[in-house]
Amino acid sequence: MKNQKTIQAINEKIEDGSVRVVTASEMTEIVTELGAERAVHEVDVVTTGTFGAMCSSGVWMNFGHAEPPIRMTRVWLNDVEAYTGVSAVDAFIGATQLSESLGMEYGGGHVIEDLVRGRSVHLRAESYGTDCYPRKSLSVDIQADEMNQATMSNPRVGAFGAVATNSSQKTIYTYMGKLLPDFGNATFSGAGEISPILNDPQFHTIGVGTRIFLGGAEGYITGSGTQHSPDTGQGTLRVEGDLKQMSSDFIKGCILTRYGVSLYVGFGVPIPVLNEEVAKSTGISNREIVTKVIDYSVPSRTRPRLGKVSYTDLKSGSIEIDGREVRTAPISSFRVAETVANELKQRIASGKFFLASPDRLLSSSGTYRPMVQRELTTASSPFPTTFHAADDQYITLDKDRCVECGLCVSFCETGVFAFDDDWTFSFSPELCVECNLCVDVCPLKAILLRS
Repeated sequence: MKNQKTIQAINEKIEDGSVRVVTASEMTEIVTELGAERAVHEVDVVTTGTFGAMCSSGVWMNFGHAEPPIRMTRVWLNDVEAYTGVSAVDAFIGATQLSESLGMEYGGGHVIEDLVRGRSVHLRAESYGTDCYPRKSLSVDIQADEMNQATMSNPRVGAFGAVATNSSQKTIYTYMGKLLPDFGNATFSGAGEISPILNDPQFHTIGVGTRIFLGGAEGYITGSGTQHSPDTGQGTLRVEGDLKQMSSDFIKGCILTRYGVSLYVGFGVPIPVLNEEVAKSTGISNREIVTKVIDYSVPSRTRPRLGKVSYTDLKSGSIEIDGREVRTAPISSFRVAETVANELKQRIASGKFFLASPDRLLSSSGTYRPMVQRELTTASSPFPTTFHAADDQYITLDKDRCVECGLCVSFCETGVFAFDDDWTFSFSPELCVECNLCVDVCPLKAILLRS
């Protein structure tokens, strides 16, 4: 492609201090003045930013083992339950999980902010107790720096949303904020022309392994986000980063009145200006960004669309709906989004942040599908415990479930289960003496007895 540059060449310019970095809003002015073809030669990197409520956020934590050890089956941080269906002392706290005592006044997003601020949070855990993890309860205070790992994981960020309004005669409370009756207001989320995905909507530079700014720390894109739907202009990103390196300037728990708790997250993606096509996409302006106006008073996935407006219209403070002037306001912050873009710009320009070549680019096509809602059926147990034998065989092996781990071998004294010299697994049911020692040790429940 004409005027093609490489990330390696741009990183060399970052290293020697000759790199030209601008924010996305600055790039819009450059492309307007010079055109995309000339802008390729003028700019090496465009920085983007956004800061808003990102419900699809959470943190993976490893607390370390207590003495005596515990296999946590339930765990709470400041009375907010975290998910523990993984390893013994690993847990995931989601931003939208509510406090069991304070309800919508405090939740996972606030716990995450507390951890970022270096505050102690109260860890309470329960267990049923096992021979190797005998402890059944735990109650301690812990800080992020005292955890082995605290990794923010966001399965969906960067989505470009619609405008929300309310045609009904009552106030409604949504993830888009409080919506007044009879088109009393309209809310929107996103940073317009400096939004990360809007500056590379075809994903020419964004992919798995792309280094990003996440919550004040360096993070990475790990894949397409959930509900990734580029065909409808709704591309999303899956990202993660080290919570211990993040800043409370860019991580803030929030409450959406009568809807729930969430987390404001600041993140930005550096866009390497590799060619004219990328230069053109990073030159997008607010007047070119058009989104739908949706009536949120209709409780359905297919809410009525009331028209389209540009971000220039939205930022003016009012839009026209049905011949009426309706006040607009963002539920995200343009100021902090610009701060993210400028902070990322300064780090790159000073040689503190280098670009990462993606292992593979994200898909630029695809459409999000709604839930498939089938009628409820009664499911049988996935693990049959007996079988009906046609002969005198007492034991059998479900070869679809057996992975030949060999745990049964150490319990079988007659050689029903064995490993040959070349570590080949063998099964000889005719040698079974019906001692049943093997049955309860099989982790895949692949050993069945005659009914």
